[in-house]
Amino acid sequence: MKRNYYIVFLVFIVFFVISFLTNILGAILPVAKDDFHASNTMAAFLPLFFFVAYGVMSIPAGLMTERFKEKKVMMAAFISAFAGALIFGLAPKFGVMLGSLFFIGAGMAILQVAINPLLRVSGGEEHFAFNSVMAQLFFGGASFLSPMLYSYLVSELGPQGSPGGIVKFLGGLVPANLTWVSIYWVFAMIAFVMIFVVAASKFPKVELKEDEKTGNWDTIVHLLKNKTVIIFFFGIFAYVGTEQGVANWISEFLKTYHGLRPEVEGAQAVQWYWGLMTIGCILGLGLLKLVDSKIVLRVFVMGAMACLATALFTADPKISFYAFIAMGFCASVMWSIVFSLGMNSIAEHHGSFSGILCSGIMGGAVTPLIVGSLADHFGLRTGMLFNYVTLSFLLFLSFWAKPLVANQTIFNKVEKK
Repeated sequence: MKRNYYIVFLVFIVFFVISFLTNILGAILPVAKDDFHASNTMAAFLPLFFFVAYGVMSIPAGLMTERFKEKKVMMAAFISAFAGALIFGLAPKFGVMLGSLFFIGAGMAILQVAINPLLRVSGGEEHFAFNSVMAQLFFGGASFLSPMLYSYLVSELGPQGSPGGIVKFLGGLVPANLTWVSIYWVFAMIAFVMIFVVAASKFPKVELKEDEKTGNWDTIVHLLKNKTVIIFFFGIFAYVGTEQGVANWISEFLKTYHGLRPEVEGAQAVQWYWGLMTIGCILGLGLLKLVDSKIVLRVFVMGAMACLATALFTADPKISFYAFIAMGFCASVMWSIVFSLGMNSIAEHHGSFSGILCSGIMGGAVTPLIVGSLADHFGLRTGMLFNYVTLSFLLFLSFWAKPLVANQTIFNKVEKK
């Protein structure tokens, strides 16, 4: 089949957009909390609404893609994201932001499900692994850049700024005391453009492989009776919970305990947290060719535990700053390892199982909420200790997992049990 490199590039751009809209919350959370006079618990409802949408839409998105195909569902996803960003830009209130984040999260979940089979067909199966890594680099690059853009907009639209051009235009759309809302107008513009880009693009016909099909509800119910499926669901739940339970509170923690500015040092910490996660993904690929994936997961989880303890209990702001971003590096390989261990632990219905695992993304909704609730009663340092619960589950998984197929290293060949 002839390769469609335009669609491959389009998929890379979509990965970039997903990340750009998804991973900004950690940088925004402290400012939104203060401007809306919200408690830590109420502030945690922001990631809750976003990641609940991610979780509940993962399986329906697979069913929608099988029925309506990639182009239509991708357009629907960008329309949902556009609507979400636009309503908050027009009415920047806390309640509206909750609904906005749900619409954006739902759109991003649909995109995540639709684009991977599209990438396989457009770029060719023989290049799928390479293209998947490239897509993750685009994803990571956007996570790094979005907090940077946020800081730039807030700085330029602030009292000391001298905005011009598009930035001045954005400033005219938002209240003077809510300059950070300008980032959501940028999101709306990006989603609006992507609606027309997708509409104008000619998509190849995608024949889903068996392990890409979501299957029917009977299959999903059958899988949910399997202990292995449930444990790996909670593995993904624990990983995303850890990732977001740290990322969403880094800036607030640095402000509360070290007096660092959320729009400057806080945003930089979030930016580099995601940046080192991207770098770690690249290095992790090489490491998995040398060491069994369960051992890699174990070492990186223990590294994350050490980094978190350092970040939370040091009195030095710089050490806390660097320990938080080092956690991004430690978290870098966890998603791919847990997901692959899970997929390699059952012999059939991989498409349905994949949908169940992706539903575990709602861990990103629950953990920040628990952290915020504990923070209101016992302080944020104590609240963030809850991340040790999710990290401990991942550590347990690194010992418990018994995949049917182990990852191949240069020292061994894959053997089916």
